[in-house]
Amino acid sequence: MPDASQSLLQLIWLASPALPVGGFSYSEGVEAAVEWAGIDSESRAAEWLSDQLHLSFARGDLALFAQAVSAWRTNDMPRIHALNEWVMVTRESAEFLLQTEQMGRSFVEWLKLHHADTAAVFAGLPASYPVAFAFAASRTTAPVHDCALAFAFGWAENMVGAAVKAVPLGQSAGQRILGRLAREIPDTVTRAMALSDDERQAFAPLLAVLSARHETQYSRLFRS
Repeated sequence: MPDASQSLLQLIWLASPALPVGGFSYSEGVEAAVEWAGIDSESRAAEWLSDQLHLSFARGDLALFAQAVSAWRTNDMPRIHALNEWVMVTRESAEFLLQTEQMGRSFVEWLKLHHADTAAVFAGLPASYPVAFAFAASRTTAPVHDCALAFAFGWAENMVGAAVKAVPLGQSAGQRILGRLAREIPDTVTRAMALSDDERQAFAPLLAVLSARHETQYSRLFRS
């Protein structure tokens, strides 16, 4: 079906690390983990990113993203504002807050090139990255589950890219890690979509500590 094919292509586009929103410039704790948490090999990087997928990303931003897609499709702006506020207040370091604000802002600017109503929709809403991405995904006809798959794979590809540079690892090692994450993402999305507001959480103490330490790390490849 043409609509299904177009939606699939749009989701692939949105998940691309080449999208000009700056995702490639953040390591989300990976660079600090290399120095202070012993992430010094392919196997350790794979375990770290898998844990981050299941324990942090899935329970917070991925669950919220799925809820935001549904809210955008029903034009439930009070719900959108509440979800966006949750993202902002649950960032556990200045670096994490900077990332979601900057990427959200850049995403909205990019969206203005593709959706004429973007400026009006986001007036008075300094969108976080998950909420901005959800808006773009909601404009497709793809099921929410497929939208969440794209969001999760985009996250995974950026994180693997960070590990390849920071550990460092070869490209083949990076692809093996990405393959593992891709196999884990479908079930992770299903579990994330089943979470209620009360079950959604952002609590990853070690990740937060590493992000805060990254802000003063002596040598950095990634933005802080």
